[in-house]
Amino acid sequence: MSVSGTLQKAWDNAENELVKNNNPNGALEILRSVAWDSSENAVQRAKTLSLAANIYVVKADTEVASRKANLKRAYKNYSNALKLDPKSKETLRVRGKLTSVMDQEGISIGQSFQVMDNGSPTPLGLLVGLVAILLVLSSVKVLDDFMDESASESQATMQISYVPNGMTESDRTTANIVIDLYAAEAPNHVENFIDHSNSGNYDATVFHRIIDNFMIQGGDFERRDGSGGYAHNWYGYCDGEQSENSDSCAQQRWTVGDEADNGLTHEPGALSMAKTSAANTGGSQFFIVPEDSNPSHLDGVHTVFGKVSSGLSSVTEISEVQTQEGNDNPLYEVRLLSVSIS
Repeated sequence: MSVSGTLQKAWDNAENELVKNNNPNGALEILRSVAWDSSENAVQRAKTLSLAANIYVVKADTEVASRKANLKRAYKNYSNALKLDPKSKETLRVRGKLTSVMDQEGISIGQSFQVMDNGSPTPLGLLVGLVAILLVLSSVKVLDDFMDESASESQATMQISYVPNGMTESDRTTANIVIDLYAAEAPNHVENFIDHSNSGNYDATVFHRIIDNFMIQGGDFERRDGSGGYAHNWYGYCDGEQSENSDSCAQQRWTVGDEADNGLTHEPGALSMAKTSAANTGGSQFFIVPEDSNPSHLDGVHTVFGKVSSGLSSVTEISEVQTQEGNDNPLYEVRLLSVSIS
């Protein structure tokens, strides 16, 4: 089956971006924005997904801190490719090889059922294949980690109590802020945030730093004043320094490696990781950008890993609360009552 010149060029450009420019994220963007839209049938879409999976394998080998997440995403893309083109022996081969690597490293595939077994579909796999065919026929795109960069796998709902500017404690109000989390762009940061949330670490903490026309910052579950907090899981960094062994680093020193070069910017509503001026020093603290702010100087430095989808006006109102004279601490506590993940 013939391939359009636009699609072939997109595949070639993605390969050049990966091999010649050593830019896997740029290669993924080409596949996502050009190749996918230029694919005219299931086989071409399947090849685009397989190419994306290959890139995630490369990222896993070069980005040690996020190796597990990238291998999982590679597996998902190979599997989605096989749903569209189950006869592809090459995709079956490379996915089988990847499965062996993940087994050796103790990385869970994370699937609730098996679609293929040695190249043959399982009963459930047949059902999945039928659904995939129907989706293709109706021109519905495959919604997976690679293709839909704006899709959110999870949402966080923050319940925040605060006193609006010009009012007193008796006028305290509560807002619900819903945030889409972008695991595709920042897998470790999202995982870290979700695990802190599910562990209850953020419950009953405060937004200790409020700057009008800039951001609101919280997440210090350790000291509640901005001087504490650490990563929930081990991501290969101890106080920002790469380390192979977590046993030699106390948990209070665990940090998250930067994922700031992910294409997400500090636009209004952005959820981003707070850290020191040093690289790879994110822990548990985060900040949210209000409506009247666009701190682009933070792009590529701090990792954006989510965006407010509901309640941004409340974030803006919180950013305008009265602060103590001479510092950024709110006059009346801005309390993060809870964070729930859905």
